[in-house]
Amino acid sequence: LPSLRGHEVTIAVVAILFLVAMNLRGVRESGKTFAVPTYVFIVSMLLMVGWGFGRELFGGGLPDAKTAELRLVAEDPYTSGLGGLALAFLLLRAFASGSAALTGVESIANGVPAFRKPKGRNAATTLLVLGAIASTLAFSVVVLANIVDIRVAEDPERQLRHADGTPVGDDFHQSPLVSQLAEVIFDHFTPGFFVVTVATGLILLVAANTSFNGFPVLASILARDGYMPRQLDTRGDRLAFSNGILVLAAFALLLIIAFDADVSRLIHLYIVGVFVSFTLSQAGMVKHWTTLLKDAPDGQDRARMQRSRVINGVGFSVTGIVLVVVLVTKFTHGAWIAILAMIVLFLLMRTIRRHYDLVSEELAIDDTDDLLPSRVHAIVLVGRLHKPTVRALAYARASRPNTLEALSVEFDSGDSIPLRKQWDELGIPVPLKIINSPYRELVRTVVRYVKDVRRRSPRDVVTVYIPEYVVGRWWEQLLHNQTALRLKGRLLFMPGVMVTSVPYQLRSAGEKQKEPRRVRSVPGD
Repeated sequence: LPSLRGHEVTIAVVAILFLVAMNLRGVRESGKTFAVPTYVFIVSMLLMVGWGFGRELFGGGLPDAKTAELRLVAEDPYTSGLGGLALAFLLLRAFASGSAALTGVESIANGVPAFRKPKGRNAATTLLVLGAIASTLAFSVVVLANIVDIRVAEDPERQLRHADGTPVGDDFHQSPLVSQLAEVIFDHFTPGFFVVTVATGLILLVAANTSFNGFPVLASILARDGYMPRQLDTRGDRLAFSNGILVLAAFALLLIIAFDADVSRLIHLYIVGVFVSFTLSQAGMVKHWTTLLKDAPDGQDRARMQRSRVINGVGFSVTGIVLVVVLVTKFTHGAWIAILAMIVLFLLMRTIRRHYDLVSEELAIDDTDDLLPSRVHAIVLVGRLHKPTVRALAYARASRPNTLEALSVEFDSGDSIPLRKQWDELGIPVPLKIINSPYRELVRTVVRYVKDVRRRSPRDVVTVYIPEYVVGRWWEQLLHNQTALRLKGRLLFMPGVMVTSVPYQLRSAGEKQKEPRRVRSVPGD
């Protein structure tokens, strides 16, 4: 669409954000919802190729495409003709590029449990229909594109020339082959062109959504087995794996922005991933049938298993050859990124699993673990004597530790005199200890004191009570230095030290709680 040219990245980003919002809301894939754009695409494409062949055979022929006057510049390996290895190499490269359509096989294979009984037969029938439709459309589009002389190049600025030999220029925009073909076939019927274009966009959006259905589930399984962060196994309030959806969206946006939403560059990453999975799955099936044949009795079952093993063996050989071709021909075009990503992910998942194993081993209970500590030393931190401090002191006394003391840090000599005087006037039955910090360091001084207590009694537990007041507005948080948060961050890394926060809610926090909450609808309302 001419009006949208130059905005491919924005459109792709908006499409991904739409898919993210839809999946986070819990809108699951249903046959009726996603069947509509699928049928519209298939019917519109069949009508287009049918009308095109009808005009060519019975309507006086189709006009030439707008790009028919352009000529392709031959690449170096093929300038001397398509003989010998050059032809084989070209065919293999074209086969590798076109085989991305085989991902429909994966979709049906993964969706077998969703079919009606008999599941296997219905899935096989669907796969046969898919293959027939895809082959018919692909072959028809290629034939019609050659009839109307459409010119498409991977790098049009370098590989396309005008009839006089001049380059097409940087401002040349190469429309997709399907839209060029629709423009020629429906040259007297503009709505037909727009129907085909919109249907193609919708089918690609539906195809992109399969990743948001598949990856979060796969990530949750890996997380459950300890090969990915446990957060990816957490379901949101709409029962969707929200973290997996957000992770997938983040990497998708990164790739689209980094590659400028260029399909020709992104497809190389896609093809490598597809054929790695195909090759591994075929190898796994060969191993599966080999294992079953060891214990299979003679008869029809054994013959069926041997036949299946041969089929999967041929599949493994073909997909393996294509994978090698893809790696050789597309390595410098971006395939190396996919290979590097696989290696990094493999090492990362092994590292995550090793971490979880070490944590489990370290957390296992053994004979050295005592149910009760020898003694509990309680320390209440005191900055000023106010209500939060009094509440922390009362809570510490109620917990009945073996020893209890209040700790205050003095920055300048004499600063603690008013605090000690007020302490004595109120008659607080807790000893107050004041330590001096000549370098005006609060957190480091408290941590050093707690370490000294622990050093004197290694088998005892030290409990540090931190009084803090809670505000209700975000901007009020900016007006306080968050000393309690920094203290907790340091003390939590000390073994044998327990940190207890004693909150005191200010009036703004209380008002926040009284605010009427927005009533949210839930699934089923």
